[in-house]
Amino acid sequence: MMTISAAPAVRPAPDPKPSAPRPRRAKGGGTGGSRWVAVAFAAPLLAYLLAFYAYPLIRSIDLSIHDYNVRAFVQGNAEFVGLKNYIDVISSPLFGQAAWNTVVFVFGSLIFQYVLGLALAVFFRGNFRLSGILRALFLVPWLLPLIVSGSAWAWMLNSDNGIVNSFLQAFGIGQINWLTSPDTSMLAVIIANIWLGIPFNLVILYSGLQNISGDLYEAAALDGAGPWRQFWSITFPLLRPVSAITLLLGLVYTLKVVDIIWIMTSGGPANSTTTLAIWSYREAFGTGQPDLSPAAAVGNILIVIALIFGFIYLRMQRRQEQS
Repeated sequence: MMTISAAPAVRPAPDPKPSAPRPRRAKGGGTGGSRWVAVAFAAPLLAYLLAFYAYPLIRSIDLSIHDYNVRAFVQGNAEFVGLKNYIDVISSPLFGQAAWNTVVFVFGSLIFQYVLGLALAVFFRGNFRLSGILRALFLVPWLLPLIVSGSAWAWMLNSDNGIVNSFLQAFGIGQINWLTSPDTSMLAVIIANIWLGIPFNLVILYSGLQNISGDLYEAAALDGAGPWRQFWSITFPLLRPVSAITLLLGLVYTLKVVDIIWIMTSGGPANSTTTLAIWSYREAFGTGQPDLSPAAAVGNILIVIALIFGFIYLRMQRRQEQS
């Protein structure tokens, strides 16, 4: 008997899956919304930069290219003179002396602030008893108001009854006119400024030392490297980026130091401590007849000097990143 096999039933093809609904676009567009959110977050910073950086800079440039006195400053009708104020400042006999005093004061302060700050940072890197208390005590000069620090140093360096001269006389050294002699007045203000700047260098360099792994020092010690060799082969090279920004910030700050010099010597005697910053301040506020336009011109020259060093630092940083 012959059997007939039935053909397999053909299954119907499944219905295609319904396409997922497209997400609806937010009103105004997603990109536009995120852009406005970014603008809202950046607005306070932009307002701060415009109010406290851009406007004062524009105002300073405006002062330097007009002939402003007190009446013209109030009435706003100063005569436009172009670059005349800059030419007068640069051609002044005082410009060369003030520029040289600025170089001596800035680099004399920076070198000793950095060296002493680095030495203290390396010293405090080794944890020992009372290290935290001693580090806190070294911050005291940084925390004191500058008028207090300047007055204290002016008293200590007083020629007649200052504690420094009294200490030196105990060792047979005669009286030194620290603040009234052109030969020693610059040294006096540099010493005071070094004392003020050491805490800043100590804090920044000590923070940089914390990022250097202790394994490197252990490996160097196993290879027979002593403390001095470890410093020059490990500490100093790895601390170079931190050192660069420390020196740059110290330079910018020292360029504009006015208070400590003004309190101690007022730029004298015989302009021996008159830096560019002191000259600018004295022209604007230090006399009974403010001369605002030359003061602004000197201040703008200081800004250009600081910008030049800032660009040099950025260029060096870029080269280091590329290498």
